[in-house]
Amino acid sequence: QVQLVESGGGSVQAGGSLRLSCVASGYTYSMDCMGWFRQAPGKEREGVAYIYTFGGSTYYADSVAGRFTISQDKAKNTLYLQMNSLKSEDTAQYYCAADERPCGPVIRGTFRYSGQGTQVTVSS
Repeated sequence: QVQLVESGGGSVQAGGSLRLSCVASGYTYSMDCMGWFRQAPGKEREGVAYIYTFGGSTYYADSVAGRFTISQDKAKNTLYLQMNSLKSEDTAQYYCAADERPCGPVIRGTFRYSGQGTQVTVSS
């Protein structure tokens, strides 16, 4: 099992930037896919960014491609989400997540493990 703790959320004006961090502990070596998903009130959960932990390949939802960048620092067991050109529709609770499975099936489904989330609010 893995434990995930997010930080870095906050309030920002549209067009601004935020960087989310996620520190992982536990059986992190067994996680093949890590990523971020978000959920806003009244909306469905949306996976926004994924990274294959061993190869480093990334995948982004169309809604954030070109604006968000996912990265990892294995030495620090930390996952990041750099969010630029933020829009009001990016307002949501953001969750760090991990799974032992490759990202393919995770993208089609849901992550097995996730943190408690961090709130991102973008004002227009």
